Amino acid sequence: MTALYTAHAHTAGGRDGHVQTDDGLLSLKLAMPKSLGGKGDATNPEQLFASGYAACFESAVRHVARLQKLPLTDASVASSVSLFQNAEGGFYLGVALAVTVSGLDQAAAEELVATAHRVCPYSNAVRGNIDVALTVQAA
Repeated sequence: MTALYTAHAHTAGGRDGHVQTDDGLLSLKLAMPKSLGGKGDATNPEQLFASGYAACFESAVRHVARLQKLPLTDASVASSVSLFQNAEGGFYLGVALAVTVSGLDQAAAEELVATAHRVCPYSNAVRGNIDVALTVQAA
């Protein structure tokens, strides 16, 4: 199968390092959050994941609305990515996506978001591995 697109990034220094994409458009210092004992003076992987998932999910909402010819006038997604520690000393993530949809009633908005959750590549990548809580607000 041929990929539609492939992103490339390189990191050095882990959570207290640097990340850059091959095209140089993204070049960020990384730092541990203060709540994890770090300086908190730069972004962290959870923030990057939250940003990417929110953007991708909103695009999926808009894509599904367009395919279904729904009268969507606007959409936005607020994402939260939480880091947890399991009993074995490993780590796992939890995600909450709060989706606001304009132009649809609550029932139609909820159905749109449920369909987008089946379409979004991030949702498909984490399904069965990360709990994703969805909330929907029709505006």
